[in-house]
Amino acid sequence: MADNKAKRGGADRRTVAAGEGYEVSYFARKHGISRDQAETLIQRVGNDREKLNAAAQKLKA
Repeated sequence: MADNKAKRGGADRRTVAAGEGYEVSYFARKHGISRDQAETLIQRVGNDREKLNAAAQKLKA
């Protein structure tokens, strides 16, 4: 099914799209963790970017 072309707007930057490999890879690189660790964090914490950033910092500490 095609996207609704009438609904246009910016991307939602408050979340990390777990289903998009490039977003998970970017998040992992940004925090210096493995992709598997990033996926585990997303499953455990959810996709809220602020919560994920805090959890990644704790993971690295």
